[in-house]
Amino acid sequence: MRSGSEEPVPLHEEFIYCCGAATHVLKCGPWKDLSKDESKNLPRLLFMIIPGNPGLAGYYRTFIKALYCGLNQQYPVWVVSHAGHCKPPSGMEMIEDTDIKELEDVFGLNGQVEHKLNFLKKNVSKDIKLVLIAHSIGCYITLEMMKRASELQVLRSVLLFPTIERMAQSPQGKLMTPLLCKLRYALYMPVYLLSFLPEGVKASLVRFALRGMKTCDESSITTSINLFSVDCIANILYMASQEMMKVVERDSTTIKQNLKKLIFYYGTGDSWCPQHYYDEIKMDFPDGDIRLCEKGLRHAFVLDASKEMAAMITDWLQDDLTKL
Repeated sequence: MRSGSEEPVPLHEEFIYCCGAATHVLKCGPWKDLSKDESKNLPRLLFMIIPGNPGLAGYYRTFIKALYCGLNQQYPVWVVSHAGHCKPPSGMEMIEDTDIKELEDVFGLNGQVEHKLNFLKKNVSKDIKLVLIAHSIGCYITLEMMKRASELQVLRSVLLFPTIERMAQSPQGKLMTPLLCKLRYALYMPVYLLSFLPEGVKASLVRFALRGMKTCDESSITTSINLFSVDCIANILYMASQEMMKVVERDSTTIKQNLKKLIFYYGTGDSWCPQHYYDEIKMDFPDGDIRLCEKGLRHAFVLDASKEMAAMITDWLQDDLTKL
């Protein structure tokens, strides 16, 4: 494997409806369609990123490019936004204008799981193996995907800073649960008012909010402007409120059934999944590939450490890929 390259890499961007909800997809590599079963040019493997919350594909732009280059540009690397977390382009609504309701509560946590399974079913040939790289609540979604669709050909699932249990009891959860579950509607009015600001002013506000970072990924600045959309924020906060209520017990049964396919990566100062969560899962699954970050990376690694994380993942997966 080689580390991420600075060369321009092919990056295809599209907005689609999946389960009737606006969805942003970034595809790194020359492969734009992986659903044609008869094509002999399909890759054997797809790397698919399941984002955290906010589930905006743009936050992972640098990450997928670095990962694609680190994989010697041999495999497609895609990231699929959560349903309704992206601001659709002009002429596209947040929800598809159709009489057919594809999924009940698509913006909720369960809906987001079905959203990803539906995307794979409609856009990726069932013969293609998968490496699922999940971040934060994306790790919970990924375990649910593996539980509900055992037919998926998952080679590996890499779970980064996994919020898969006791979210409301975590230090950050204790702080955010009252806000998310009882007061989130109060946030809509200031967001609505801020949405009228010029794009340049919005970007300046984002830079100010992230001023404490030594280096900040430029794509994070532009992506964060989506957070000035009331529709996006409503869907983001609604999903977050469900996380606090529904992500309670760790799904040890699914973990046990798929242990050889899983890599866990916990942070040392992560207020969403504190270190004692790592200690406990390590004790329960001593044979699992469960790692503790030694680099001091933040939970939201996409803001300033995308290339570093991509390099680590390509290193972890070397043995798996040489056996393909």
